Amino acid sequence: MGQSTNGATNGATNGATNGPTKWVYSYGGGQADGRADMRALLGSKGAHLAEMSNLGLPVPPGFTITTALCTHYLATDHSYPDDLGPQIEEALERLAQLSGRRFGCIKQPLFLSIRAGAPETMPGMMEAILNLGLNDETVEVLAKETDNARFAYDSYRRFIQMYGDMVLGIDQNEFEDIVEEVKDERALFYDTELSADDWKGIIERYKALILQELDEPFPQDVRAQLWGAIGAACSSWMSARAITYRRVHDIAEDWGTAVNIQAMVFGNLGESSATAVAHTRDPDTGEKRLTGKYLLNAQGEDVLEGNRTPYELTLDARLANGSPEPSMEELMPEPFARFRAICDQLEHHYRDMLELEFTIEGGQLWILQKRTAKRTSKAALRIAVDMALEGLISKEEAVMRVDPRSLDELLHPTLSESAERIVIAKGLAASPGAASGHLVFETKDAELFTSNGKRVILARTETSPEDVHGMHVAQGIVTARGGMTSHAAVVARGMGIPCVSGAGMIRINYQDETLTVGAEVMHKGDLITLDGRSGEVLKGEVPMEKPELTDEFATLMEWVDGIRRLKVRCNAETVQDAKAARDFGAEGIGLCRTEHMFLQEGRISVMREMIIATDAHDRERALNKLLPMQRADFAALFETMAGFPITVRLLDPPLHEFLPSEPGDIAKVARAVGVAEDVLASRIHALHEFNPMLGHRGCRLAISYPEMVEMQTRALFEAALEAAEKTGNPVQPEIMVPLVSIKEELEFVKARIDATAKKVMKKSGKELSYKIGTMIELPRAALQARKIAESAEFFSFGTNDLTQTTYGISRDDAARYISDYLRAGVVEQDPFISIDVDGVGELMEIAVERGRFARPDLTIGICGEHGGEPASIDFCEKIGLDYVSCSPFRVPIARLAAAQATLRRHQRT
Repeated sequence: MGQSTNGATNGATNGATNGPTKWVYSYGGGQADGRADMRALLGSKGAHLAEMSNLGLPVPPGFTITTALCTHYLATDHSYPDDLGPQIEEALERLAQLSGRRFGCIKQPLFLSIRAGAPETMPGMMEAILNLGLNDETVEVLAKETDNARFAYDSYRRFIQMYGDMVLGIDQNEFEDIVEEVKDERALFYDTELSADDWKGIIERYKALILQELDEPFPQDVRAQLWGAIGAACSSWMSARAITYRRVHDIAEDWGTAVNIQAMVFGNLGESSATAVAHTRDPDTGEKRLTGKYLLNAQGEDVLEGNRTPYELTLDARLANGSPEPSMEELMPEPFARFRAICDQLEHHYRDMLELEFTIEGGQLWILQKRTAKRTSKAALRIAVDMALEGLISKEEAVMRVDPRSLDELLHPTLSESAERIVIAKGLAASPGAASGHLVFETKDAELFTSNGKRVILARTETSPEDVHGMHVAQGIVTARGGMTSHAAVVARGMGIPCVSGAGMIRINYQDETLTVGAEVMHKGDLITLDGRSGEVLKGEVPMEKPELTDEFATLMEWVDGIRRLKVRCNAETVQDAKAARDFGAEGIGLCRTEHMFLQEGRISVMREMIIATDAHDRERALNKLLPMQRADFAALFETMAGFPITVRLLDPPLHEFLPSEPGDIAKVARAVGVAEDVLASRIHALHEFNPMLGHRGCRLAISYPEMVEMQTRALFEAALEAAEKTGNPVQPEIMVPLVSIKEELEFVKARIDATAKKVMKKSGKELSYKIGTMIELPRAALQARKIAESAEFFSFGTNDLTQTTYGISRDDAARYISDYLRAGVVEQDPFISIDVDGVGELMEIAVERGRFARPDLTIGICGEHGGEPASIDFCEKIGLDYVSCSPFRVPIARLAAAQATLRRHQRT
């Protein structure tokens, strides 16, 4: 489980060494025992009630029983410490002094609300129990006191219903059914139409239900009621929904929950009373305006549960929505004005947007609860920037308040929240955004549909380089197999289109051109929608909301770049990707995968000619055809990224990936390259590898076929000289040799690169500065970094393969069972999503230390998919890397995460 981060323990003493335990902290009357920074002890709710009391705000007096009591209660078979009772009685006596009412007294009885409250807000863990202290006697006293029998008996039935559900364990629906039956008998629609006599009858039926279910009457002893509610609040910490919430949000089980006990204030005491929930700013847009809803003559759950339609708090909101009902601002101007002033005061005090619950009882305003408000990603960004500009927080605090991952929603289309969803499958949310289109299964159909003006979604069992043309024209990609770093996921993230990968329940039949999930069958041409944020595949076309980059986004990014130390590059091999990355603030290319350049139309066939060549002469002839194509690509990249470094990785994947595998495709390719079908089949068979991940690839190809290195580096150097002359900007090529594990491998390839460079510079008569380095993607390379750094001028961690080879797990197959590991608690996170700092991370630290020992000026970066993941970026900052490189659309995320990592490092030091 998660670890406590709120700076306190849940042990409580009176401040003396080994003194008695202080279980109860009181507040009210302008003072309190606690403070806002005591969340671990008092829970978030209790700490802030204490803080607001100390600020002199109108908070109903009460007391908080600490989280330590919950821990004790659960650890001792639901027993209470001996000294708890006296402390509660003392707190109740203080309540009597502040309120003028006494708990358990028939004359002017005190009524209480009970709420659990953990150190971190956990919505829905336990709802409030209101009106505690009502029984058959005190309800009559309340009716006479207020001269409002209907209010009194409505409050009593609410208490019985809440207590029966949360303490006695009777299904809430059984109580609701009784109310609905009475309303049907009386031909009434709203609860508010029921009379005092109606509620009296309902109360008797409630008590009969409890007696029938439990064989015990509803408790009339108010102290028995109180202890029952305290026990229920503590027990709620171990409810199924609380356990699930803690697991999802990484909240530690040993925190426990506090119990907040407050004097009741009644929002249902007639037309001069109301209850409301408000936000100090708009939670959807972040606009600085008070928003919220209220109900007259109601208690809190009426607003929260939607039993009645609430009204607008402000006049502006009422007018904007065309509501005929008066706003609270119009109906109750004095308490509303007081509340607005309190909102401003609390925003300045807490320096954040807040959600507040409040009640007006007979015209008197009472603040019941404060919490940090939930908000959309768009609102979070605007609020952080606005508050910094208003002087409430610093620019550094604003940067820390925006979740880097939330920027995905600002950079990509998202599905409309109100749209109907028909989910047919679910996989991994491999690339963010949303898209709709006509379902296709083949590249040729993707291109055909697109040429006819139709948007497409490409569905494949898994993708390969053969599918890149179709992926480029598709709006989104879905695969039945593959993980977060599969071919489909990586390419989609690079192109900024949504991808759902590893949707294992999908069955794709290429012959019938169908996608089947259970009984659902979809055909080519059917409309389908992908949600890359949730990993859902949806039937039909779902309405979307377009991304919008605001002025606040630009402002935040300006602050970010003034803070971060890590440089941010992009992974790109096309001008389109490079331009997108530059627009997003990339400071160079950290990974140019040259093999992707060979997949374009008109090039794949030449590449295949080279692969099937049986001797060096035929291979060089094909390479000479590729040379001008590769040179043009490099030149365009150098021009686009003028003045920034570009790291070019030499050919990396096994050669068989460029060849077809299906019989029909083999025949077609054989005709295209002008060889016999059996010759091509024989060559494919010869290149087949049982484990290509660890096979003939990377520098191993360069050693076997050095002429490929010479062609690529010649194209690179010629393009660099051409671009430098054309743009007038310096060109900084960095040549990366992949899959090195032995120093001598790098030296063999480096000698070919240097020799080619000399030839190009001699022929042109111009000098060119360049670097040669390697990708650290094998454990041996990390361990041998000191030796390798003697020949390498830079390292770039290829963490996708380093994770594979460290774990011995295929990244394409891991998706099938990593989810089982996560559910079982074997691992806390997917190592292909976030760097495994204990294993892969230790290898990286070793490589950094040993590499810089041999070469202190060694530049070190990361170009695996982890380069765009916030937690991984934080680790890269911690171990002193120089840059991270990621797909173009993740560049803003990486910039923000890098700035936050810098700030956290400063905090640590």
